[in-house]
Amino acid sequence: MMLTTPDQIEAFRLRSLRQGLKLEMRGMRLTSKGKTCYAILKGMGYKGTKQQVFDQLTIDSENALAEAHNSEITS
Repeated sequence: MMLTTPDQIEAFRLRSLRQGLKLEMRGMRLTSKGKTCYAILKGMGYKGTKQQVFDQLTIDSENALAEAHNSEITS
């Protein structure tokens, strides 16, 4: 599957950040030098603890994925 629309790319980015945040909650990091997923998400406007941001992101990423899928079908 190729990601070609901005909606599909944003949905993929949200899901990747969600997975990275999940690892960070368990004590791991995706990169040693870059920003943490939590810091990136805070910069995107998410508020709260890591768990609260994860819960918000789970809902948002599912909605973004559904929208991207719907836009793919109508195209």
